[in-house]
Amino acid sequence: MTTISAALLDPLLERDPMGPRITYYDDATGERIELSTATLANWAAKTANLLRDELGAGPGSRVAVLLPAHWQTAAVLFGIWYIGAQAVLGPGEADVALCTADRLADADAAVGVGEIAVLSLDPFGKPVPDLPVGVTDYATAVRVHGDQIIPERHPGPALNGRPVDEVLRAATDSAAVQGLTAQDRVLSTARWDTADELTDNMLAVLAAGASLVYVANPEEGAQQRRRQTEKITRG
Repeated sequence: MTTISAALLDPLLERDPMGPRITYYDDATGERIELSTATLANWAAKTANLLRDELGAGPGSRVAVLLPAHWQTAAVLFGIWYIGAQAVLGPGEADVALCTADRLADADAAVGVGEIAVLSLDPFGKPVPDLPVGVTDYATAVRVHGDQIIPERHPGPALNGRPVDEVLRAATDSAAVQGLTAQDRVLSTARWDTADELTDNMLAVLAAGASLVYVANPEEGAQQRRRQTEKITRG
């Protein structure tokens, strides 16, 4: 059995490794980050190595993802799946949690004595200040890990109890329903808070081989210009 990461990213790495895969905007800060498939895969591999080597995660581990829709969240999710672990969205017990600083209480509730890593989501990789003892700063820790990994050959459930094949089928079906193709540039402001939202709003885009342009805190005037500058075909 393959992993979600290998199933979605490997064909894109072969077909178009350097083309834009996720372009992230935050209109509140002026941030713009563009990730190629190769860069996304490298970040995911670094995250996977961090999860496995420092946080003790592996096949069958439940990893709470308490993060907003963001390019780093995509890297976290694909990192979880590279090692055959399960991403948990929403309430539920977990072995490991990755969260923003404002959701530390939620992470504590999810993992108990388990491991927690906190993401600043800073575009320049700044660490989170004043973290409690025993909590890992993602930006600092992930830097030292390798950007290559062999995907787990025997993954456990992938997303909120759903097995890999079910998640991949749902993503492919959603892409077909939305009419997405590999030539599309998809503009989105939609959330990734639930398994269904993540499947429809991010995984389906990659399953189609399309490119995602995600905008946080969108300004309507900027969106109209962006449709032209980013050559948007959907959204």
